[in-house]
Amino acid sequence: MTTPAGLFVMRAEDAPATPGAYILRVDLAEPLDFVFAGRPARLEPGCYAYCGSAKGPGGLRARLSRHMRRDKSIRWHIDHLTQAGRARGAWIFENGDECALARRLARLETPLPGFGASDCKSCRSHLFLSGESDVSLKKELTGPARHD
Repeated sequence: MTTPAGLFVMRAEDAPATPGAYILRVDLAEPLDFVFAGRPARLEPGCYAYCGSAKGPGGLRARLSRHMRRDKSIRWHIDHLTQAGRARGAWIFENGDECALARRLARLETPLPGFGASDCKSCRSHLFLSGESDVSLKKELTGPARHD
């Protein structure tokens, strides 16, 4: 059974334990200073959308569970944001591709080029600033696909 495109889950346990891609919604209330690509970086308060993939054991459920937990070691760029901010949920796409999702959001502001995309040759970033609400994010997800 395939999850409908863009199904939003607020809790990791509501996601399937199958491979796929997701857009994690994270709210950041205070500025976040951290080291990114060997240099000081800052994310300003706001609503962020992070495109990621979950292909390992436990699939989407396991990956989102990690993102939504506070008690974790910092392993990936997104861990800085999820430790300081609040993960509100995720749009999930079974068998989806994180780069295809990032292309859908490419019109949104990119706060840190390369964030979450250090192993990706085609994406400017996998992190986007989605404004004060999900309106701009939903518009990009439901509008025509970008192919550039």
